Amino acid sequence: MSAPPVAPPTIPSPRRPRRSRQQNTLTRGSALGLGVALTWFSLLVLIPLALVVVQATDGGWATFRDTLTNPQTVDALVLTVGEALLVTALNVVMGTLIAWVLVRDRFPGQRVLEVVIDIPFALPTIVAGLVLLSLYGPGSPLGIDVSNTRWGVFLALLFVTLPFVVRTVEPVLLELDPEVEQAAASLGASRATTLRRVILPALAPAVTAGAALSFARGISEYGSLVLLSGNLPRQTEVASVRILTYIENGDDAAAACVAVLLLLVALAAIGALQLVNRWVARRG
Repeated sequence: MSAPPVAPPTIPSPRRPRRSRQQNTLTRGSALGLGVALTWFSLLVLIPLALVVVQATDGGWATFRDTLTNPQTVDALVLTVGEALLVTALNVVMGTLIAWVLVRDRFPGQRVLEVVIDIPFALPTIVAGLVLLSLYGPGSPLGIDVSNTRWGVFLALLFVTLPFVVRTVEPVLLELDPEVEQAAASLGASRATTLRRVILPALAPAVTAGAALSFARGISEYGSLVLLSGNLPRQTEVASVRILTYIENGDDAAAACVAVLLLLVALAAIGALQLVNRWVARRG
């Protein structure tokens, strides 16, 4: 007579450990450090931003409406945001590729390239504009003249934003063990599957952080654009130049309105990139 079947034992679902009260209590040193950090952050960021918002509303909603419906201002904002998006998209691809080559390959002149990538960080932006103008301006030794055109705006933004994605992705690639990819390949995963399920989820936070920094720098850039773009109204004038024009004309409220709109655009872009990051991590 066969024995009756035995039901498999039920495995209780793991419970999250309860946080002790000590973890939620700040020590005197931690409280002091937190207070100093918040005070410093408020003085440098929160208070100035609040004052800009207050200044933008000084003239009432009529000033805000008139500023953001001005054709010259609208064209400057569209040009700035559009070029920053294009530059960010290109930086995500090329910056990740450059970081991959620097980490996974060894070639002559690699250390020189590592230094050259950081030049836009150290170079003053007005000097960057002068360098680009001498190379891609009317007297270009290459025979390429993009001054006073939208291509000049695109090139200047590309120059100053290139290092952001490279320098955020590179440390993550250094920590990513190639043996994980080899293990995925040994289990039958194709290169596309390994890229989608192993590499991209690991790189997603760094790529999105670099993209956010690149976009924020793009919409706020001024120095490298002054010489190369020509600041032609409704053609190559960017939002930062438009803000300066309002200030020079004594219309600080209108300048603050444009600044607030750029701030909202930057926050929206950062939020969208965070959603993309979570989606990639979930799919991975």
